[in-house]
Amino acid sequence: MSKTAHIATFGCQMNAYDSERMAGLLAKMGYARAQGPDTADLIILNTCSVRQRAEQKVYSYVGELKRLKAANPDLIIGVGGCVAQQEGASLLKRLRHLDFVFGTGALERLPELVSQAAEGYRMADTGLDAAPSPEIIVPARPGLKALVTVMTGCDNFCSYCVVPHVRGRERSRPADQVLAEVSALSRAGVREVTLLGQNVNSYQDPDSGLDFAGLLERVNQLPELWRIRFTTSHPKDLGPRLMEALAGLDKVMEQLHLPAQSGSDRVLQAMNRGYTRAQYLERVAELRALLPGLALGGDIIAGFPGESEDEFNETLSLLAEVRYDFLYSFMYSDRPFTRAGRLSGKLSEEAKRERLVRLQALQREIGLEEHGAQVGRVVEVLVEGPAKKGEGLMSGRCRAGRAVNFPGPPELAGRLARVRITEGREHSLLGELESAGEVKKP
Repeated sequence: MSKTAHIATFGCQMNAYDSERMAGLLAKMGYARAQGPDTADLIILNTCSVRQRAEQKVYSYVGELKRLKAANPDLIIGVGGCVAQQEGASLLKRLRHLDFVFGTGALERLPELVSQAAEGYRMADTGLDAAPSPEIIVPARPGLKALVTVMTGCDNFCSYCVVPHVRGRERSRPADQVLAEVSALSRAGVREVTLLGQNVNSYQDPDSGLDFAGLLERVNQLPELWRIRFTTSHPKDLGPRLMEALAGLDKVMEQLHLPAQSGSDRVLQAMNRGYTRAQYLERVAELRALLPGLALGGDIIAGFPGESEDEFNETLSLLAEVRYDFLYSFMYSDRPFTRAGRLSGKLSEEAKRERLVRLQALQREIGLEEHGAQVGRVVEVLVEGPAKKGEGLMSGRCRAGRAVNFPGPPELAGRLARVRITEGREHSLLGELESAGEVKKP
């Protein structure tokens, strides 16, 4: 009887990609996917420490596993990812039912760590010096969409951000490795890939010096692939070549995540973002001139240390001017190792929460208006399957990344469909099927 493993993933798309890679490494060791933690022989938590709330969820989850370890002493429990990198061996002292801890640079050593844990050793591996592995791991049954990392780490050191401390300095994967992985995924049936990096705009092939726009051009040439997305883009490094690639490459979708974080120049400087409000808005204007149908997303932090009411109002006015199609917004929280954690002028939780509520209310209003403006348009949708809500509805995403639901048969899954939008809702669009292409199987 084969052993089973359960991987619980917290945080960003980078972690989701890492978890898929962990699952592939464990499959080579004979571990099948468990139905859940209660039936697993091995449990791994892939953790996030970018925000305090995400880190608290990790500790809560690990605490709940204590009962499983008591019931099954042979159960192996490991913690990986950013919290593991941040806390290291101290997690083993704090949580006695943990068997091993592995940081963001130790993912490729997971099989060795699991084998040693099975022999009774407790250990922590938080070395960040490992080069990206050239080994390609394709899931046994890949879906229509997949994530592919093109670079790891970050060199920006934004004053609030723990990423450079837990994922290390910026390292780009060789372009040939990225292309080989995307090609293997597309041959296996994947039709859309999202290329991942903390700042893809600064990607540079370590062998040839190829930039990210050049990488997009090469991925765009892969015949089996239909769609390409990427995230995240740093505004200070968004140049003309990447903008032109976004507008000119047919498989690159009309969607861009361009975090602003604040609309105040003083706060942006305190955050060490490297651009001003005017420079950010100039890039937005250039993008929309090149690509009028672009769906733009962003990140905003509410209640950064020392942020005044007037400075927060500048952020609200930025939202009103940019009109994001989607927005990730959060209350500021102190993170280990960061300069912002040592700043004075911290706002109360109540003040931060009140600002976040106002921010999100404005964004809901803008998002609903933007979605309403889509009514009457015909969009191309990659049909993923039945909608989560609404009997008889199929669901997918248009080129701009908006969720689209429409009546149709299950046989549409895996096809590109043309859908006329009839209603704009807060988080999705409703439409009517006009036509659908043939499904392309691997």
